[in-house]
Formats: sequence, structure tokens, C-alpha cells
Amino acid sequence: VQLQASGGGLVQAGGSLRLSCAASGFAFGDYGMGWFRQASGKEREFVATVTWSGSSTYYADSVNGRFTISRDNAKRMVYLQMRALIPEDTAVYYCAADNGLATKNSDNYSYWGQGTQVTVSS
Repeated sequence: VQLQASGGGLVQAGGSLRLSCAASGFAFGDYGMGWFRQASGKEREFVATVTWSGSSTYYADSVNGRFTISRDNAKRMVYLQMRALIPEDTAVYYCAADNGLATKNSDNYSYWGQGTQVTVSS
């Protein structure tokens, strides 16, 4: 099983980034997919999740309206489009696979990627 996140980097406040996550080694189309993040010195927190079909999405209040999660089951990819970034979005972002319904609870996620760093400068 592998989840390879990419697309992170340094961006100014107000800018945009698109994270990508390539999945392999499991039945991707059967899993909800999520993005979580962990800022330095803080606990990991939920960002966004999408159901197996892509028909439903859920967001943390802190990113709702600014971030968009999507997936392409044919390509085994999940994306996180981030707009209007603020310094508080600075964190390592992780993609993860949920073998049940797409939820906000990280305990429900079976597989995790290695993370990609996003840094937003003020």
C-alpha cells in the first residue's frame, strides 16, 4: 500500500496550491479518502474528506469555502485544491484512506501517506 502526496511548497498568504495524492496497493475505489494536517507542535487535525464515489465531501470549518477535495478513481488520485491560503494553514498535509464511510475521525483511516509540507508566508 502506498499513498504518495505531492504539491506542497512555499506560498504567500492569499495564494493557492494544489495537493495531489497517488494511491496504489489497495482497492482505491472502495475507500473514502481524506486529507489531514499537522502543524509544528500541534495535534493532527482533519481537513477534508470525500466518499468513495466522490459524490459527497466534508470539510473542517477552518477551510470550508477555501479548500476543495476531489478524486479521480480511474487515475487512483485524490486532490486538495487550496485557495486564499493563510499562515495558519502552514502544516504537513497527509492523505489517508478510510475503509468505511468518509469521516472526520482519523482513527477510521487505515492507510496514510508520508505527508507534504505547506508553508504560507505572511
